[in-house]
Amino acid sequence: MDGGSLAIALKVGSLTMAALALIAPPGLAIPGQTVNLAQSWIRNHPTLKPAVNERLTVNRVAVPGQRFTFQASVFPIGDLTPAPNRLQIRTERFSLADHANPITSARLDESLRAIYGQEIFNDYRQAEVLMRYPARGARPDPTDNPNLVLRGEVREGEQFAYWQEIAYDRTGTAYLGRMAVFLKADLPALQAQLNP
Repeated sequence: MDGGSLAIALKVGSLTMAALALIAPPGLAIPGQTVNLAQSWIRNHPTLKPAVNERLTVNRVAVPGQRFTFQASVFPIGDLTPAPNRLQIRTERFSLADHANPITSARLDESLRAIYGQEIFNDYRQAEVLMRYPARGARPDPTDNPNLVLRGEVREGEQFAYWQEIAYDRTGTAYLGRMAVFLKADLPALQAQLNP
């Protein structure tokens, strides 16, 4: 490819990326938006890349042992009772499972930035940490799987609330992590659930 062709290809690529940014800005479909807007945002999101039949949930398997899941829901965080307005998204969450490359908090943070963009990422980074578990020096509560230990934190930002959780095996290696972005109004219910 000569220099002129490369310049044209780069320009066309830049225009395509600019068009994608106009169609699907990362932070557009966030909790509080309508189901229809969330479906449109997911469908056009360059990072999520849903299959044709996926609407509010995206499941991707890169290779065996590596999975990414994203879900937008009308249900409040940690509750199976639908909110009065069933046309409004209350919670969005994603999870990473990777048996080849351990999950870290930084990896979940970077996934949050890739999905939601810099504005929401900044809100998360500047958010107040309301709780961490297990508390320093405390023994972790047992999970349904005695071979796993859960570590997590809940944050409250200016715009949204955030819940990050990582599951560690007995050797201290993490193969599963998840993060939720949700309406701040649902924080008390989640805190009550995590502190019975």
